Amino acid sequence: MNEIILLTISGDDKPGVTSAITTILAENQINILDIGQAVIHNTLSLGILIEVPKEAESSPMLRDLLFKAHELNMNIRFQPVDADEYEGWVDGQGKSRHIITLLARKITAEHIGRVTCIAAEHGLNIDNISRLSGRISLNDAAEQTKACVEFSVRGAPHDDAALRAEFLKAASDLDVDIAFQEDNIYRRNRRLVVFDMDSTLIEAEVIDELAKEAGVGDQVIEITEAAMRGEIDFNESFRRRVGLLRGLDASVLQDIAERLPMTEGVEELVSNLKALGFKTAILSGGFTYFGHHLQEKLGFDYVHANELDIVDGKVTGEVKGTIVNGERKAELLREIAEKEGVRLEQTIAVGDGANDLPMLSIAGLGIAFRAKPLVRQSAKQAISTLGLDGILYLIGFRDRDALK
Repeated sequence: MNEIILLTISGDDKPGVTSAITTILAENQINILDIGQAVIHNTLSLGILIEVPKEAESSPMLRDLLFKAHELNMNIRFQPVDADEYEGWVDGQGKSRHIITLLARKITAEHIGRVTCIAAEHGLNIDNISRLSGRISLNDAAEQTKACVEFSVRGAPHDDAALRAEFLKAASDLDVDIAFQEDNIYRRNRRLVVFDMDSTLIEAEVIDELAKEAGVGDQVIEITEAAMRGEIDFNESFRRRVGLLRGLDASVLQDIAERLPMTEGVEELVSNLKALGFKTAILSGGFTYFGHHLQEKLGFDYVHANELDIVDGKVTGEVKGTIVNGERKAELLREIAEKEGVRLEQTIAVGDGANDLPMLSIAGLGIAFRAKPLVRQSAKQAISTLGLDGILYLIGFRDRDALK
């Protein structure tokens, strides 16, 4: 019967190690069943699972491997693998797989320990751990850094809802973000990303800025906060807020647009999405004037928002057409996806308010960004510690892949 042996080679990384080892295996007509390699801080760890045919003698080959490892100043270990154990391992390849993504300004052992403990308690086995973020200098200030580690896990959780609840609590306790998503073909083939605008793409609520100019700031902010918490019907709250803007000079729109603060990471995110061929859209309960301003600046493919009614250079306190509320955002996501020939499973939706939940719930990847507690608990995923470019990590993007 053929022998199955696991080779483990470790030591200082240098060119030619894998080549030297596999050359010896090739000379002995060895079949490779599995192979994996990782380098951490210039230290190589190489694993090769081999099948030695009955007609080949393993002893001379193992001797040659030992000599070559010594020559390369590497450590090598041989571990026989039982055939039944191997077949059990093969049978496990049909199990479902998930990706756990840990995001923070800096990642500590406590963060990784908490995530892996939760995964283990729910029957998930870690197959691979990868760092997606770039190397962090010891001289970098914590608030300027971003770190991401991705865990590829095998198995189905005992209770999906309980697992997500534990990850959400851990994220809150540790001030990190933890995403859990199925590793399927759709995750690797996202094609459309839609965004809320206010407090998502920009660090402001435009209607609040307009209200300040109209001298009704406090009244509008109070209604806005209640609407975002889901305490007031969006349509009613929107009409009440817009009505308070009656008589505002339309010239202030340009001034507000030019001073709107962009959210951290938005330019990096959108430029990289466009370079990768994604379609992007703004689906906002705000106003078209500001959506088109961002479209011109960043290159969004679609903008859908509310159009302020302006007569004789003054805001009338009304809007034209259908109000873009939560249900309308979900409808628009479906319409754009259909137009672009994209399945909903291939879409990403990003927002912060209760009126974003309908589109977050139907998107393949719904992300609550720096959102209110109600929205974070209801969305599939949440990002609060990093900027918008942290979304790239959730689609497997590495810092080294970024546009220069």
